[in-house]
Amino acid sequence: MNHKSQWLTSLLVMLLFSSLRLHAQDTLRITLPEAEKQFLQKNLDLLAEKYNIDIARAQVIQARLYSNPNFSFNGNIYNPQNKKIADVSNKTGEYIIGLQQLIRVAGKRNKEIKLAETSTRLSENRFFDLLRTLRFSLRSNFYNAYYLQNSISAYNDQIASLESLSASYEALKTKGVVTLKDAIRIKSLLYSLKAEQNGLQNQLNDIEAELKILLQDNKTWFVSTVEKNDALAVSFKQMKLPDLVDTAYENRFDLKLAENNLLYNQQNLALQKAMAKPDITLGAQFDKRGSFVDNASFFNVAIDLPFFNRNQGNIKAAKINIDQSKVVLNQQRLTVENEVQSAYTKALNTDKMLQSIDPAFRDEFENLLKAVSQNFQKKNISLIDFTDFNESYKNNILQINELQNQKMQAIETLNFIIGKTILNN
Repeated sequence: MNHKSQWLTSLLVMLLFSSLRLHAQDTLRITLPEAEKQFLQKNLDLLAEKYNIDIARAQVIQARLYSNPNFSFNGNIYNPQNKKIADVSNKTGEYIIGLQQLIRVAGKRNKEIKLAETSTRLSENRFFDLLRTLRFSLRSNFYNAYYLQNSISAYNDQIASLESLSASYEALKTKGVVTLKDAIRIKSLLYSLKAEQNGLQNQLNDIEAELKILLQDNKTWFVSTVEKNDALAVSFKQMKLPDLVDTAYENRFDLKLAENNLLYNQQNLALQKAMAKPDITLGAQFDKRGSFVDNASFFNVAIDLPFFNRNQGNIKAAKINIDQSKVVLNQQRLTVENEVQSAYTKALNTDKMLQSIDPAFRDEFENLLKAVSQNFQKKNISLIDFTDFNESYKNNILQINELQNQKMQAIETLNFIIGKTILNN
């Protein structure tokens, strides 16, 4: 090797090492509690929704404020007798001073305060329901990523073994020891495994993209880690469906949103009926010299006469809103019951299937795969048996991963449906 070739080789090695080091720096092994903590701190959808609560609370402050008094001053522009401009003097001028205060009747202010407070609860319900939805998305994607990574890793040993075997068969083929058909069969199996692994990797990349949005981190490649997963051993049979429905009634914020929306419309009807009653304006007025006597003082009372506008349209609309809210609430309750029942049934079915699998099955299968590979190289078994066993091994490992993921998804779905973490995983 000449000096130039050595230099190029050294450069390529350095670039490869730098690339691996940068990739390692951009890779984060993250647990679910760590992911949730980052999610709560950085997720922009949550932060934006939280501002709506602050806005609603500010509206409560506004509703508590009383109407401002009204002060008026009328002064003379020009006195033609004395030929004075803006003559408001006590001796020859004229001015009128008035003070008015709006008195709201029928408890309008208190009703508006209650309406604003209910509006705040509605904003809080929307926030916590969004939190429930995004948190479920985070946890669901986390476990999807975890088991996809496990499945991708399961291909590695098979691919490494087949790559070595394929290279050996290529060498034996050139010597005429093995047939072209056998060499191609091994290579075909290898390419098939690589294509399937690449498909899983693409699925993982899509989930990675969603996790980056949820965690607001577009630079890190996440590796989901589960330190201890006792949830796989939990049986759903210990749970009772009526208890789960009651828990959902107490904790589902979309249901609370429908309930508070009905309350809001009921309070709005009370306010609209109160608005039909006219407010009173009280006032006092001082007139320097423009009345029947100098320095005249007056007491003013003003009220609208409700002959035409008695707020009939708004009252009717408020009643219709109540009827609509009752329908929505009943529909939401029915939805909650059906969702709990469906999630519970799916959880039982998944649990039953997973419980039927021997926990030692995977380790035994992996040991058997090694033995089969060794026996095939010793020509104790045929190529067809070898490829069939590899295909069976791959399918079973993927199915076990999928079943375990389905159970974790069932747990997360049940937590999401009832609005409360009843199973910590």
